[in-house]
Amino acid sequence: MQTLLEVGLSLGSNLGDRVATLARAKKLIATIDGVKIVSASSLYETEPVGVRQEFQHMKFINAVLILKTRLPVAALHSKLADIEHELGRVRLDDKYAPRALDIDVLYAGEIVSDETQLMLPHPRWAQRRFVLQPLTEVRGNLILPGANKTVRELLAELPPGEGVKIFPGSW
Repeated sequence: MQTLLEVGLSLGSNLGDRVATLARAKKLIATIDGVKIVSASSLYETEPVGVRQEFQHMKFINAVLILKTRLPVAALHSKLADIEHELGRVRLDDKYAPRALDIDVLYAGEIVSDETQLMLPHPRWAQRRFVLQPLTEVRGNLILPGANKTVRELLAELPPGEGVKIFPGSW
């Protein structure tokens, strides 16, 4: 029997009813056979990063989920892409275009992968406050493969600037 793998997900939405979309995504993730959500961060409203000027006003709601699963990470990734599609994600050439839902696999245990479809750990996780802030809330002492500091330490070292604030309410 395959051992349980801890997987960290970053979820974000900046179109439509952002909180409802994230709540629905969380419920759908919880229904994936072989997946158990073990922790969920608070919601955070965040400034968009890397978007074109005309989308700068469209703030994201972001959160992190921690899962335990027996699924191979590629199979989980495929199921997450199906959930994104079901909840209105349209993939465009502009990978920073507004989106109803974005689910990124941040890490999967100690797996390191440079596959184009799924790089692990996520290549930009340590530079993004909108990832580190909620991840610190649920796994602050975690050290991901390739890092030599905890998530909390990396968050403390980020320069100021990227707006991230707790969003009232639950999901």
